[in-house]
Amino acid sequence: MRTLYLFLLTFLSISIAAQDGQVKALLIDNEGQPIIFANVVLHKSADSTIAKIETTDEQGVVNFNGIPFGTYFLKATYIGYQEITRSNIDIKENNKAIDLGKLTFEPSTVQLDEAVITASRVLVEVKPDRTVFNVDGTINSAGDNAMGLLRKAPGVLVDNNDNISVLSRSGVLVYIDGRRLPLTGDDLTNYLQNLPAEQIDQIDIITNPGAKYEAEGNAGIIDIRLKKDKNLGYNGNVGYNVSQGRYMTTSSNASGNYRNKVMNVFATLGGGFGDRYHEMNFTNLQNGFRLEENNLDITDYNMGNFKLGTDFFISPKHTIGFIFSGGGGVADNNSSNNIEIADRGANDIDSILSANNFRETTRNNLNVNVNYAFSDKGQSANVDFDYGRYRNDSYNNQPNTYLDPTRTTVLSVINTAFETPVEIDITTFKIDYEKEIGKGKLGVGTKLSSVGTDNTFLFYNFREEIRTFNERRSNQFDYSENVYAAYLSYGQPLTEKLSFSSGLRAEYTDATGNLMAFLPELQEPPVDFNYISYFPSLGLTYQLNQMNTVSLNYGRRINRPDYDVLNPFNIQSSELSFQKGNPFLRPEIVNNIELGYTLMYRYNFKLAYSQTSDQITRLIAPDDENPKAGFITWENLAEQQIYSMNISAPIDIQKWWNMYINFNAAYINNQADYGDGAVVDVQAGTYSVFQQSTFTLINGFKGEISGYYSGPGVWGGVFRYGPQWGLNIGLQKKFLDEKLNVRISANDLFYTTGWQGTSEFNGLTATGNGQWDSRRVALSLNYSFGNSNVKSRKRKTGLEEEAERVSN
Repeated sequence: MRTLYLFLLTFLSISIAAQDGQVKALLIDNEGQPIIFANVVLHKSADSTIAKIETTDEQGVVNFNGIPFGTYFLKATYIGYQEITRSNIDIKENNKAIDLGKLTFEPSTVQLDEAVITASRVLVEVKPDRTVFNVDGTINSAGDNAMGLLRKAPGVLVDNNDNISVLSRSGVLVYIDGRRLPLTGDDLTNYLQNLPAEQIDQIDIITNPGAKYEAEGNAGIIDIRLKKDKNLGYNGNVGYNVSQGRYMTTSSNASGNYRNKVMNVFATLGGGFGDRYHEMNFTNLQNGFRLEENNLDITDYNMGNFKLGTDFFISPKHTIGFIFSGGGGVADNNSSNNIEIADRGANDIDSILSANNFRETTRNNLNVNVNYAFSDKGQSANVDFDYGRYRNDSYNNQPNTYLDPTRTTVLSVINTAFETPVEIDITTFKIDYEKEIGKGKLGVGTKLSSVGTDNTFLFYNFREEIRTFNERRSNQFDYSENVYAAYLSYGQPLTEKLSFSSGLRAEYTDATGNLMAFLPELQEPPVDFNYISYFPSLGLTYQLNQMNTVSLNYGRRINRPDYDVLNPFNIQSSELSFQKGNPFLRPEIVNNIELGYTLMYRYNFKLAYSQTSDQITRLIAPDDENPKAGFITWENLAEQQIYSMNISAPIDIQKWWNMYINFNAAYINNQADYGDGAVVDVQAGTYSVFQQSTFTLINGFKGEISGYYSGPGVWGGVFRYGPQWGLNIGLQKKFLDEKLNVRISANDLFYTTGWQGTSEFNGLTATGNGQWDSRRVALSLNYSFGNSNVKSRKRKTGLEEEAERVSN
């Protein structure tokens, strides 16, 4: 790997060609201090078009390289200061390198009517309340999807079961455009896998949300922001990408936007099809048996999605918006589950269980949003109403065939099938109000949410190809959850350097899980949850000087068990391998403390501690009825403690070589005692590093090399996993006045992103490994069009900005 990596860097570096000229300057304020990250634009004097855009570095220096001979003028802007202009910059053969010396910003005494900032976004931005992962335009995102991007996001870990954690904390809420996605488990995984990267603008990672956000989600919130053009006039783009790994996948998308002073209309449409591959292997030791299990899944999918919205700026103070979105698709899954059964100490196998499953799934969803925004003289209000409808119909045909060790003689056949339709309806209504009081800002609000899920499990036996309904193994699980919330928040500067934010949120939860059997003797009483919880939050920020900022944040959060982990159905891979939920799970409560430090507005360091009671975790255990069977379920740990750290740093190695590095480390302590020797006492340290290098090549080409390495650690309660790593490369070029963007990438070059590990719990030792179709070559084409001119874009009013935030 190291040899190839050095070869690629060498190849890219020698591809850089020195251009004709250079312009350099030092930008300072009126006190002689350097101005960091000021926006500097070099224009051609002949027609005022932009020749190049740069920002000043940590020393206040801006450097334009590769400038063709000609005459130019320079403009530099920085918030709170007057614009700097320098003209008659003449680059020619005998004057290639021009040093403009010190350029001094003077404080601005006039409010700007318009501001235009055009520059390439950095890959990762660390803001006071969130980390922003800017994925739009990233070369190595070509042909990827939302789940794949989350695997690359800073501080985010996606485990072998597609469970998402942040800073090693589980219990993450996933949002789309600021609205909670009411899906979990396989439903969430399928949604994210069917959301193309080409539709995503950025991913916000909020590890310690304030009182304004709902308290659900121990690890915070991941908000996936989709693309939306904000220019005046009409704009749009169409895209197509194809990727080839073990199987081919394709997707296409189109978006359009029309905006004027009184309204904004936008729409997106996307779709794709292809095949996915996933393989898992386990060696299970339990009850004197050794079981060698192999699972192979191939899914053929076809999906589509749409979004249509409009904002009406009905007056300078009031905006109302509407959004309709939805999607759906079908998936045919062919999977094989083979288990070789033997005595634990024997070398020869006794028999083989072969279960070749076929599952047909249809999914669709529809979402409606109505929003209203008001803004005037230091106060603002937002009202949101949302309704989401999700439907999932699945039919699984599963023959269980027992064979002799030679696979030539059928010992017995047990053919089964099951249908699992799921209906989810979610309705929310919320009001947020903010008002400036003195030097601070007061916020109050309320939210009502209602989630209802109907889960039906219909089990069938086959005898001589005649399907018979099995009432004993069939049932229905209905789960309803109503949450009534209110919050109060306030923040203000205490001194010139010290500021604080605080909040208190109260949530009353009324939830019921009702398991309804088809046979009266199997009926169980419903499980009710009725409780009120309080969630304080506090933040302090201290500006040591212009280059150094320290922050301290505390928050208390909750993670309620949802329909996916409460549902007690036995979802079989075979008769001897299945998973089921636990209807008696308790909600988990976590206290998070984070200490952050930012150096020079770009180097970010974070230390965090979390203590969780009743941690909901995934465990692998032996079945009580069949000594050869094992299953995956969910349980509450008594306590989990996590110490973690994160370092993110963009590094400008050369003008043509920019690097971003993200490092995470954590120490996890899991404790639980379920009696009868079922004990969890696990301590594990883990770390991971992600880097992405971007290279400016000749003739407008850009190159990327990205990769990660993850050290050993622990998933869930007891599954200890080993190290894994991956390397990706990409190339990008724009054509047709930069309207056509062509990207090609190769992901997981060495096919090393698989997982492997061991679980020991309650007499079952499971050692496993897995791999998916991660090694892929992708080609992406994206063409943009429109009549808007970025130079004519006015600085938006607070109302318009708030309206965009709401409609997003």
